Amino acid sequence: MDPTRARGQPTPRVAASAGALGADAVPAVAHLPAGRCVPPVRAGAGNVGGGADTAAVAYDEDLAERIREQVAGEDGLTEKRMFGGLAFLINGNMAVSASGQGGMLLRVDPAQTEELIKAPHARRFEMRGREMDGWLRVDAGATATDADLARWVSLGVAYARSLPPK
Repeated sequence: MDPTRARGQPTPRVAASAGALGADAVPAVAHLPAGRCVPPVRAGAGNVGGGADTAAVAYDEDLAERIREQVAGEDGLTEKRMFGGLAFLINGNMAVSASGQGGMLLRVDPAQTEELIKAPHARRFEMRGREMDGWLRVDAGATATDADLARWVSLGVAYARSLPPK
């Protein structure tokens, strides 16, 4: 039984049509604080019980909007759900993402990694236990002001722009 129904609340999900998400997909409509967004997830993904509710990864929608404002007007800009967050790509190359783990995921010149991780709230991004040069996790504390955010976003945009279009 769905635990939200036991409390007399509506089920926090809706069944998807067999359209773009696929027949077994369930767009999550979870009850989260304002400013949080839950992307669609496949039914049964990530949990034993088979429901999609606990498999959803939320990202900071307010941060995503602030990033969107910073990159508005960039040629070749697209948005795509990646790495559990919302990524902003320039000509198909990821520049920055509002991360599903909080803060941002930032793509930078690998040669700058060592210098950039000296900043408070910045560290190498770790994937499958391996730290990656050229990929940074930037905690929310480093993006508190628009000027701070703009500095980080501009690094990601500059690097993405330096890569060949995909």
